[in-house]
Formats: sequence, C-alpha cells, structure tokens
Amino acid sequence: MYEQISHSLLNDILTQYKQPQGEDWQHFYTRLGANFYAIHSLFQHLYGQRPDFKEQLGKLVSVLAQQYAQRAQHLRAKDLEREKNHDWFMQQKWVGMALYCQGFAGDLANMREKLPYVQDLGVNLLHILPICDCPAEQNDGGYAVRDFRKIDARNGTMQDLEQLIAAMQQCDMLLTLDVVVNHTSDEHAWAMQAKQGVQQYQDYYFMYPDRTMPDMFEAAMPEVFPENAPGSFTLNPETGKWVMTVFNHYQWDLNYSNPAVLIEMVDIILFWANKGVDILRLDAVAFLWKKIGSTCQNEREAHLILQLLKDCCQVTAPGVIFIAEAIVAPIEIIKYFGEDAINAKECEIAYNATFMALLWDAVATKQTVLLTKGVEDLPEKLDRATWLNYVRCHDDIGLGFSDKAIIEAGFDPVSHRRFLVDYYTGHYAESNARGFAFGVNKKTGDARISGALASLAGLETALENQDEPAIENAIMTIVLLHNLIMSFGGIPLIYYGDSVGTLNNDSYLQDENKMHDNRWVHRPTLDWDVLALRNQPGTVQQRLFSQIKQLIAIRKEISAFADLNNRELISLENPHLFAFHRFVQTGMHSKVVVVANFDTSPQSVPLHSFRQKGLFKGSALTELYSGQQITPESDLLTIPKLTAYWLST
Repeated sequence: MYEQISHSLLNDILTQYKQPQGEDWQHFYTRLGANFYAIHSLFQHLYGQRPDFKEQLGKLVSVLAQQYAQRAQHLRAKDLEREKNHDWFMQQKWVGMALYCQGFAGDLANMREKLPYVQDLGVNLLHILPICDCPAEQNDGGYAVRDFRKIDARNGTMQDLEQLIAAMQQCDMLLTLDVVVNHTSDEHAWAMQAKQGVQQYQDYYFMYPDRTMPDMFEAAMPEVFPENAPGSFTLNPETGKWVMTVFNHYQWDLNYSNPAVLIEMVDIILFWANKGVDILRLDAVAFLWKKIGSTCQNEREAHLILQLLKDCCQVTAPGVIFIAEAIVAPIEIIKYFGEDAINAKECEIAYNATFMALLWDAVATKQTVLLTKGVEDLPEKLDRATWLNYVRCHDDIGLGFSDKAIIEAGFDPVSHRRFLVDYYTGHYAESNARGFAFGVNKKTGDARISGALASLAGLETALENQDEPAIENAIMTIVLLHNLIMSFGGIPLIYYGDSVGTLNNDSYLQDENKMHDNRWVHRPTLDWDVLALRNQPGTVQQRLFSQIKQLIAIRKEISAFADLNNRELISLENPHLFAFHRFVQTGMHSKVVVVANFDTSPQSVPLHSFRQKGLFKGSALTELYSGQQITPESDLLTIPKLTAYWLST
C-alpha cells in the first residue's frame, strides 16, 4: 500500500543509509516497499511517542538490509519458490517430530547419523528443541538463553548445525528451531551489563528499585509455576532492584516497550533464517507485552509485535514461517494467526493444545462428547495458516478446554478436571495411567499432567503386569491418537520416542537441577538398542513403529488431508464415537470420513448419520489404512475398539 507519510520517511531512511544496488536487490526493495506502510504503522503505534522514533526505525531498516546482504543465494531462490507456492506448508506431505538433540542423538553431529531412522518413519520436518548456549544448571531445558547466536557446547558447534542443515536440505526435510523471544537467562550479556548498572541494558528488562511497581503488576498476574517459582519478580542482589521473572528467577523478561529490544530480536530471527532454518518457533509469545492491571498475557501489543516481526521477516526472508508457542484458550490462540485477516499476518502455525487435551479427555472417559463440543468451539483458522497437532511434547498437558464445553458435555468443570488429573496420576481405580501432577496450585487446586505418552496410555503398567490384553489396548490407544493427529487437519507433530513406546524415565531424580521439575520424566535419552527392536517382529516397538509408519505413508497420499479449511464435524448419537469429513475438489481420495472409537469394545453407528450429509452413497466402503473393503451389515457401520477408520467410497 502506498501512503505518503510512511514512504517519505522510507525515502529519508534509504537516503541516509547507503543501500546496496543491483539486480540481486530488486526483490528486497520490492518487499520493503510493499511492507513498509505496515511496518511504519506498527512501529509508530508502539514507539511513536519517543523522540528517537525516526532513528530507531532507521536502525530497523538497516538491520533488514544487512541481513538480506548475508542471505545465501540458494535461500533467496527458496524464498522466491515459496512466494509462488504460498501454501506449501499446508500440504499433507509434511509430518514432524519434536526432539531434544542430546536426548535423541547425543549431539548435532550424531543427528546426521540418525536421519535415516527419521526418514524410515516418514518424518520430514524436525523440530529440534532449544540448542542455544545456556547455563550449565539453571536453564529451563534450554529456554534460558545465554547467547542467541551460539550453539551450546553440549549440543555441538555451529559447523555441526550447518552440516546437519545441508544434509536435511538434500533430503527435502524442514528444520524448525526455537527463538526465545520473551526472556533471556540472567547470564546473558545484556543481563550482565544490566547487573553492572549500565542503564542502556537495564532498559532491556523490567527493573525497579522497590516493590511498588512489582506489587502493582502482580496484583493481576497469575503465577506460571506456583510450586517452584512463585511470584513474577525477583530481587537482584547486584543492583538491589526487582527484576520481572515470570517463568523462573533466572529468566529475565524482556521489555518490548523499548524498541531496541524489538530490533535486537528481529536481528536474531533473521540470523537464524540465514542459517537455513525453515520454521522458527517463537517461544512464550503470549507474554510479550506487560501492562499493569492486566494478566500480562495476550495483550493487543503482543500481537502488534508479532505482526511487526512477521512483516520484517517477509522483507528479508519471506520463505521462513513462524510457529506461535501460545498455550492459551481457543478464543485466544486463534488470534496468533492474526485477527481481522484472511491470510496469517502474525504466525502461520500454532499449537492445537486444545485438541491435544480433548484427545486425552476422550481416552480417560472413553467418550467423545467433550471432544466433539470442544472441537466445535475451535474458531475457524485463517486461509494461509495451519495447526500443529500433537499428542505429547516436551511440556506438560494443560486441561485448557473451556468450562462452557465441559458443562455442555454434562460435567462439572472443577470436578471433571480433578478426575482427569486423578486418572492420569494413577489415583483412579480403573486407570492404568502412570503420570504426575505438575504445576499444582495449592490455592486453586489446579494442576497439569506430566508423563510419557506410553505410560499415560497404560503401557508401562501393562508391561509390568505382563497383561497382554492391556498391552494390546495401550498400543491401540497410542496408534489411535496418532491416527487422529494425522487426519484432523494440520501438521502432525510426533514426539521423539513415542513411535516405539518409550516409557517414563525417572533418572532425572538423580540430577539436582532437574529433580524438582517432573516434566523431565518425559524428556528421555533414547536407548538405540531398544529402538532397534522396531525391526524385530512381535515386539512392542515393532508393533507401534510399523503402524505409525503406515499411517504417515498413507496420509501423504490422501489429498483431502491437506489443511485447507476442509473439515466438517459429523454429529453422531453414539457417545463413544468421534467423526469428521475431510474433502478437496480434486486429487486421490478427495473425500474421506474419519470415524474414531475411544471405547474398549466395538461400537456401531447407523449409516443414515452419514448419508444425510451426502456421504456413503454406495454399499461398499474402503478403509484406507488397512485397504480392506467394508460392507456394513443391517445398515450399521461397526468400528472396532480403540480404532479410527479412514473411509472412502
């Protein structure tokens, strides 16, 4: 959009800063011109009251140009290719895996050697959890970053990463890395300068000489980790000042009301884009803007910051996309795609935490009423945006579905959430789950859940008891959950170890830096001798790996599984079944009905429930996963226990 004031200012900036010329730069200037009105408007809204507004905006443009100058030719070519195929990341071909480098392979050099395992499974998108330099002890699993541009020595070197990226690019695999945008370690260079009294860097954080301002903030701020890190401020002994530390006392929150912080983060984001990272996961984006009298989460300015980060990235590295790490209510999470837009203007990808939690509810209750109600409440995403659908991740399971959905499903919100915590922590008589309560708030009774997928699904208990029927049910539950994240709509994200049934690991209790955080129970160091059992017929590892591998392979062939706002729920009277319809205009298997049974016994549904929606007009159905032909009896479709059918006519 052309707008005189902003473009006059852009001309002044380009005149002041000597800008490169030549054919290689035409795309940069085209993108800068196309995005500058939005960049200027957002920057003015956030920082327009500052006397150095024009100077700071000039610094931002200079960073965009400097990083473009360093962008390799093959990455510039990829930018052009992805601009033409703008929905490339929404196709059904992508299947992801999230992993810790050290837990999965030991270090980045060994990651290259493990790529054949990943490819064998069918995964072509890797999210390597934080690998930046961080303190040896207080590091929150890598999310307390000491140096944003340095690889932690425990993970390897920058050269190791560059070689891994080159190997992945040859295999057409995507790489996702984290940028922790909300905070730094208290050992970061900025924090160290702040501790020494340098005002420039104290202004990068929230630092106050007494409790007056912290008390005003905390009056409305919920505690993130009430057990281990109560409150949101920590007294820093070097300065005698109170520092905002929302997550842990050693993680200092960045102050985005200072434009220098935003410019630094743009530079960091583009640094990693220029390394060849395809997708950047922006951590804790809901917390980016702090405002007295609010919860300091999901503020409008946080969204404006993300829009600004996105516009800047589109100028220099438009082939790179963002994941919003915002584990918040459905009505809030949808906003991180971008409000009042058709295409995503903040982050193209967001975690579907609500769907994840609803799946675990269905496993516990053996019913799908809340699952269906909760999915109905999910707002429709934007056209050029997609979900990350997952069963487990490095974090805990929060029961974030709405009270409204719980009530409509016939439950009391407080008692139902308590039941789920009891069920997954083994305090419910009919449960085989082996999980742990995490983040228990003694004031409210709220809690979240830690535990490995296989242990939560009952496999650990079943193996200990040598109970073959229970082992079968656990394996079927794990496959059922993966079936649904493959077919629901979005990018399925498998957690490392889950495809071979990795159980809880309590070795973290021997590490004084981890023993107080039970999320480490599901952050394993993989035993590759155990993983090798995936090739031995009849083992638990082989039974799981082979089925999940087949799900991935078939998913990639089903054009209806591309995420194009092409899902329609199907309401069924049977409370144990969950069903939806996926469809596209053309392609192989352009219409697919998914019907999932969460009960431990077969369940039936009359075909008229589907035919009234124009589905299943013929007499025979094809189940795409198994390839079998199904002829319903007495006009009833029967789904085996703990199974999801992918049905096509």
